[in-house]
Amino acid sequence: MTELTVTETASQVRPQVVSSPEDLRAALAGRGRVGLVPTMGYLHDGHATLMRRAREVCDVLVVSIFVNPLQFGPSEDLAAYPRDLERDLGVVAGAGVDVVFMPGVETMYPPRFDTRVVVSGVSEGLDGASRPGHFVGVATVVLKLLNLVRPDVAFFGEKDWQQLAVLRQMVRDLNVPVEVVGLPTVRAASGLALSSRNSYLDPQQQARAAVLSRALMAVQAAYASGERSAVKLRQAGLDVLAQDPEVTLDYLSVVGRDMQDRDIPGRDIQDREVVDNGPMTRVLVAARMFGVRLIDNMPLVSGEPDSA
Repeated sequence: MTELTVTETASQVRPQVVSSPEDLRAALAGRGRVGLVPTMGYLHDGHATLMRRAREVCDVLVVSIFVNPLQFGPSEDLAAYPRDLERDLGVVAGAGVDVVFMPGVETMYPPRFDTRVVVSGVSEGLDGASRPGHFVGVATVVLKLLNLVRPDVAFFGEKDWQQLAVLRQMVRDLNVPVEVVGLPTVRAASGLALSSRNSYLDPQQQARAAVLSRALMAVQAAYASGERSAVKLRQAGLDVLAQDPEVTLDYLSVVGRDMQDRDIPGRDIQDREVVDNGPMTRVLVAARMFGVRLIDNMPLVSGEPDSA
């Protein structure tokens, strides 16, 4: 698996760990510009990158660790989702985190909790179609975290691109007073996007899973060379994915950066003859390899990709 080396020095201060809204409010009282990095734990270098960026621009940095049951389907991996609290606390200490918020399920979803947040449009295709209810769970828990922490800025990785689009739409539509910042995907040397679920794969399987990023790069290369046919762009990626029989494809889609420029909600831009020639396009992929569902994406630009 991809290893995250945690080296804690004497100069590092262990963050304050709180689990109740009351203790959270006390920990943040009068502490200036607040940044939030929401996570489900089992932290990796992608999370650490978000924390370091937040540390640069905020007076106080909060990391939440909560494995959110609402965003898991009945046949998904909630019970098996990787957890390692001591490791996580070492990561946050190394990144200069001030407060770790670790609520329990009953704190987030007390008895008679019946409210759900539904963000229409951007959530309806791609992962929204493959994982019914997933984005309802994501939007609900993130809105709760934003209300509890009340950050000035919240930081998310671009690997979960559709999730980022859903959360930006939610914040806009509901006038949530927070700036949402997305940061580029962090990758292993092979090109594989870092993910907590990579821990399900052994090193050889992780190396093969990098075929997903190679497929995205093939689409980007075709786009950079001037190709604008949605069908041909997609085929460039499919040709790469076909090289590994372990790939079970969910989707390979080219969409607008805001997820809203598709002609038909829930369908990708391949239904259009020509991809817009501009900076607002991105290719997304989801597939199963070795029993693990993996996602990745990359911007399409008229030049070398930035591997975001």
